[in-house]
Amino acid sequence: VSGPDPPLSERLRLFQQLRERRDGTGAGAGAGAGRPPPGTPIRIALPGGGLLPGRAQQTTPFQVAAQLGGGLAEAALVARVNGTLQDLDRPLESDADLELLDFSTPEGREAFWRSGACVLGAVAEQFYGATLCSAQATEDGFFCDVHMGDRTVQRDELPALEEACAAFARAGHRFERLEATRQQLAELFKRRDGAAGSPTSLRGPPRPSVPPHLRPLRCGPLLQLCRGPLLRHTGLIAALRVLTSSAAFWRGAGGRQSLQRLAAVAFPGAQDLADWQQAQDEAALRDHRRLFSFHKLSPGSCFFLPRGAHVYNALVDFIRSEYRARGFCEVVTPNLFSPRLWELSGHWQHYSTHMFSFTAGTETLSLKPMNCPAHCLMFAHRPRSWRELPLRLADFGVLHRNEPPGTLTGLTRVRRFQQDDAHIFCALEQLEGEIDACLDFVRTVYAVLGFSFRLALATRPPGFLGDPQTWDRAEQQLERSLRAFGQPWELSPGDGAFYGPKIDIRIRDALGRQHQCGTVQLDFQMPERFGLEYA
Repeated sequence: VSGPDPPLSERLRLFQQLRERRDGTGAGAGAGAGRPPPGTPIRIALPGGGLLPGRAQQTTPFQVAAQLGGGLAEAALVARVNGTLQDLDRPLESDADLELLDFSTPEGREAFWRSGACVLGAVAEQFYGATLCSAQATEDGFFCDVHMGDRTVQRDELPALEEACAAFARAGHRFERLEATRQQLAELFKRRDGAAGSPTSLRGPPRPSVPPHLRPLRCGPLLQLCRGPLLRHTGLIAALRVLTSSAAFWRGAGGRQSLQRLAAVAFPGAQDLADWQQAQDEAALRDHRRLFSFHKLSPGSCFFLPRGAHVYNALVDFIRSEYRARGFCEVVTPNLFSPRLWELSGHWQHYSTHMFSFTAGTETLSLKPMNCPAHCLMFAHRPRSWRELPLRLADFGVLHRNEPPGTLTGLTRVRRFQQDDAHIFCALEQLEGEIDACLDFVRTVYAVLGFSFRLALATRPPGFLGDPQTWDRAEQQLERSLRAFGQPWELSPGDGAFYGPKIDIRIRDALGRQHQCGTVQLDFQMPERFGLEYA
């Protein structure tokens, strides 16, 4: 971070030499690794069943888009080839299932905003003489972290920076990739003092090659390592707005070097930006932050102000009425438990670092981070009959989770919270009906509150609890329920809880940001670990 780069022309000249050497030797071309020789006829399958002919290592997704017409070549931003995202100008290597993605898709927006981050980073290096350390897309835009010594970016400088970005984009700089060895990368990003430059610091022994998803990129004067597909050129970025500047740290909160973070958003058209700005203005009128506050003396714990408490209580009353209508019984459970409970449930082995524990006299106690083990104790406190099933227990109890300081965000990532949390104890033959009813519960509540939502099936993660056969059965049951529900859903491999798969429900807020909110979880492990039975 601290050292200056070598002269820019020297680095660009080396990049060009490496490209010419690659082109001259035909690196990356030819048959091998199961690929047909260049020019071999291939089949290109399109969504909807269409087929087009192509040539191996010659035909590009952009050429296919131009051939299809209908403005597709202008709208397409990135391609999905055999399930993998890639640049539009990267040739197809063999027979391919091809999907062309535009700005309306999450993948298209991510590629667009990743490209916008490169534009912002390139301009920041020129505008401030800064060193670009990171350029990343987010769900609602992008940001760049730059090192500027002791200098900071003032708010009144943002319009000039924004205009410089617009001029850079209008120049139509191409995004050029390069296949390079690790040694070549170390030379390309070397600082004047001979050490590897901070934005692309290369650790460990040299490796013979760099993974294809992390290759050096040139965009005008910018040289940077970049993951993921990009636009064909900067001219596709028709509108860009620089939003904020703030402090950040090299390699996260534990870093010692202070950086400047520049956040921005970009769109394919000026009207898109105008629509986005109108949505921001309308959202500002509904800014809910006036309803609550936080204080450094209780980090991650919300203080609901009088109006916030009124809204909170109204929401609890609404959910409580839905619980009653759907056959749930509300219960109240303790906040403090012995670690023996969490060892029995399996949480202690997998989740203890996220729990608040303390010593009281001679015993250790923990604040509960979830309600499910307490509800298992409730179920097991007396013999149960099949006539009681399904038993639906609802709980508004206070939960505490030891979230790292750098992850605390508004009301969505806190240390102390309450949720409309319920657990349903049922027989196997009742399972499908209960999951269907949970999804209907979700749809009803979000419809009343005006939220649209997306569904995702989160499957077993590494280090999961239990046997694979039980997990397979649980995942298949959730998939059947999702198909019967009739709304689009996607797969999130490895995102399940350690004790069971789940259906994640993601909502969009007034600013268009997505939040993972409700879940429908299926847990075969907890009843076995607690020995829950009915007669």
